[in-house]
Amino acid sequence: MIFSEDKKEEQKNCSFCKAEKIVASALSVCKECLVNNFEETKSYVKEAHKIARTRLNLPISAPSDGQNKCTLCHHNCIIGKNDVSFCGLRYNKDGKFISMVSKEIGVLDYYLDPLPCNCCAAWFCPAGTGAGYPEFAAKKGKEISHHNLSIFFYGCSFNCLFCQNQSHKSVKVGSKISAERLIEVYKQNKSITCVCFFGGSPEPQFNFALHLSEKILEVAKKEKRIARICWEWNGFGNRNLVKKAAELSLKSGGNIKFDLKAWNPYVHEALTGVKNEEVLKNFEFVGKEFFTQRQDLPVLNAATLLVPGYVNEDEVENIAAFIASINEDIPYSLLGFYPHFWFNDMSLTSRKQAERCFNVAKKYLNHVNIGNKHLLV
Repeated sequence: MIFSEDKKEEQKNCSFCKAEKIVASALSVCKECLVNNFEETKSYVKEAHKIARTRLNLPISAPSDGQNKCTLCHHNCIIGKNDVSFCGLRYNKDGKFISMVSKEIGVLDYYLDPLPCNCCAAWFCPAGTGAGYPEFAAKKGKEISHHNLSIFFYGCSFNCLFCQNQSHKSVKVGSKISAERLIEVYKQNKSITCVCFFGGSPEPQFNFALHLSEKILEVAKKEKRIARICWEWNGFGNRNLVKKAAELSLKSGGNIKFDLKAWNPYVHEALTGVKNEEVLKNFEFVGKEFFTQRQDLPVLNAATLLVPGYVNEDEVENIAAFIASINEDIPYSLLGFYPHFWFNDMSLTSRKQAERCFNVAKKYLNHVNIGNKHLLV
């Protein structure tokens, strides 16, 4: 067993090539083998995701044979008798279709987060900088003494083996909260200036999130208040709903953060269980359709988690070049990795890795930031 130059990153034997590499035990194969030999290594990928999902009572893949179709994300689950949707929020029990969520009811946790909060957009958004004052910000500087209404959704359209918020996968643990209740929270607390949907990912509860956003913005307009609508998602949502979400963020001063997990399609599929083609299409759509409409206060940004051994300079360079092909002013955040979920035997991101990725991203983009610096070693 040896260690890499990146701060004692332990290396293990790749199950395919047998070489000592930075490998997550749950996946057991190195990045190079995923990229160069995916047909031969995809059995390892499938087994890793099968184990992760089976132990959480989630379907291994999206159901495709039934009567009830969900079109909120690109899985387009067709739920037949005794099937469960990929996200776990919809199922068929003995021939009866049941959805745990609706336009009026969500499965979620919520809390008030003091601003500026630990958000990937805090380095450029109104809450962290006062940008857009007075239309979109309550103060000329940081919105100290104000709050973000943080809405954490249960359920996700991805199956990230390194998930940093794995509790969302236990959908039956989440509380059923009405839109009416959250509207009342906004009404009663005048310090709230933004609403952020995250999780999980908001897409499996798109109907609820869009309905709630519209109602809160109605209150904000009537009371002449600020209510920025923000999204943190994997970007796998239905295009028409993504457009509606972007329109709400654009007019409210909010923003959308895409988690661009990886560039190489095989690496992306290995890490998340899902292909990244639709994610990139959605990102490009939002960028071309909306970014230039409010370029001084970005409505779109991207973030990439620097997973040791898998998401390195090559991945970041390709992602940065892709973002720049849309607009080189789109903000891009690089995030430090914390060992979690099925990647709990990995190390923290090294400072050297973060710096290398930062330098390569800066070759293409004007606004690059390293987040979660306290995690770097």
